[in-house]
Amino acid sequence: MPAQNQTRNRFLERLEHGPVIVGDGGMGALLSAAVPRLRSPEEANLRAPQAVVSLHASFINAGAELIETNTFGANRRKLAHHFLEDDLERINSTGVKLARDARELSGRDVFIAGSIGPLGEAATSRVRRELFAEQAAIEAVRSVSNLPIVAMLTFDEGGETLAGVTAREAAERLSELDVAAIGANHGAGLLTALAALEQMGRDGKPLAALPNVGLASLSGGRVIYPHATPEYFGEFAAHARDLGAKLIGGCCGTTPAEIAAIRAAVEEERRPRAPLVFDERELVVSLGEEQRDTGLARALRANEWVVTVQLDPPLGGSAAGLVEVAHGLKDSGLVGWVDINDNATARAGMSSLMVSAKIERECGIETIPHLTTRDWSVMGLESLLLGAHSENVRNILAITGDPPEVGDYAGSSGVYEIDAIGLTALMSRLNRGEDVNGRPIDAPTSFFPGVAVNPTPDDVALEVQRFEQKVEAGAKYAITQIVFDLEPLDRFAEHLGGEWPIPILVEIFPLTSHRLALRLHNEVPGIIVPEALQNALQDAGANAAELGFAHARRLVEEARRFAGVCLVAPFRRPLRVLELLAD
Repeated sequence: MPAQNQTRNRFLERLEHGPVIVGDGGMGALLSAAVPRLRSPEEANLRAPQAVVSLHASFINAGAELIETNTFGANRRKLAHHFLEDDLERINSTGVKLARDARELSGRDVFIAGSIGPLGEAATSRVRRELFAEQAAIEAVRSVSNLPIVAMLTFDEGGETLAGVTAREAAERLSELDVAAIGANHGAGLLTALAALEQMGRDGKPLAALPNVGLASLSGGRVIYPHATPEYFGEFAAHARDLGAKLIGGCCGTTPAEIAAIRAAVEEERRPRAPLVFDERELVVSLGEEQRDTGLARALRANEWVVTVQLDPPLGGSAAGLVEVAHGLKDSGLVGWVDINDNATARAGMSSLMVSAKIERECGIETIPHLTTRDWSVMGLESLLLGAHSENVRNILAITGDPPEVGDYAGSSGVYEIDAIGLTALMSRLNRGEDVNGRPIDAPTSFFPGVAVNPTPDDVALEVQRFEQKVEAGAKYAITQIVFDLEPLDRFAEHLGGEWPIPILVEIFPLTSHRLALRLHNEVPGIIVPEALQNALQDAGANAAELGFAHARRLVEEARRFAGVCLVAPFRRPLRVLELLAD
């Protein structure tokens, strides 16, 4: 019988009848700490092969009967992020050779497993197959080999993957594939892995558990893991075996000391010293917070004409001036809302959400804060939204944001994990009681999401497509880019089938000089100031501001066929915007 088949049969025999196979620990984290300036842990196969062999040997000496090749992130997509894609074959083949060298050096008969991690980003099924085929994946392996496959997923504290698949659902789907064992790898720690095993162990497949030590933190640029005691790992191994685990080891932060503790627990057939109890998280439908309409939602539903004034938050640490302006707008009786810019033109100002909460508390006028995705990760955006919701700030205008290069921060880069479409979808999910991954949150929100739309874009087809995607994602209203003529709105509506699918607020800015008109027309993307208006402002000379206000007043009246207007307050004299509404 070929040696490969003998190894295969012996591995399957151990999974079926025992004893438990002890796996190794966290190769990547330990190599990154030991070898300076690695672009990825897998680069150590080429740059520091002796370090790789030494670490493998340390795990074998600690009692590991299965070691994984140092190839977890060695797929073409991940390697390309570090400019290592041309070394893909050499990194993977060397990783296998180094594991074999360590086995030969130790003189022990240990299993060698090819470690294959995720791509690290979304990809189509065809692309996934092509990329994984270069390393191997379930479908790809089966096309070239009959080696046993252990398929493991990463779960959070709620027993779900990042995509919201529960451990139980994962087990059901994996059981239909030709895999030898299934289980939990990486993740949020030992208890998280045990919780996943408890759900997965109902279809009879052998289980595997190779979790992280716990949640990592950063200290001085280094990744630090909790100092879990070997005793804690011994108890983990006892529970994992009781839940059906036939392969037990570790992942990030797990050293030979923890593997030795697992080995001792397995050899001693240790029994758990405390019962394992899982508390299931419940979705709380309401925590004293009713899902209610905002004033803006009620007004638009009742076809009331909406007037909001756009203000810029302060660039310093005091919001007193802005609050005073908001008081003046409220007291006028002419303005129902104020919307607050969020780091417009990529220049940092006071948080639009915090300013909005302050204005609503102190002035009694509802706000429409802009929220840009440029400056925040998805996790940060979700956190900001939940905090804003608790302060009753709920009319959120989703903005992708100007690129940082146009602002005052040379060399900075935007986050852009999602764009305005993604932010709108995120608010819609939160309103359904789900987070960005579809997992339940404590209580659903009641955001009234809005979006921006530019009726005079350079690429009309692209803007139409993005606007339709925003509506599909859950947008309830839109505020246009600044316009000085309403005809582009009608032309844009023709691309949408003849009418706007959601209420539109027309953004109007009273020009105060010919120079301002030139700057907006020539320097701000998407804004078109008609040539006739530019010429009229130039001819008006010192009276340009009066002409600009008169033009804006006419636009306000013409815009009454839309849902409302968003008036941009003039710089330095913001309350003068009320002149546009005076009889």
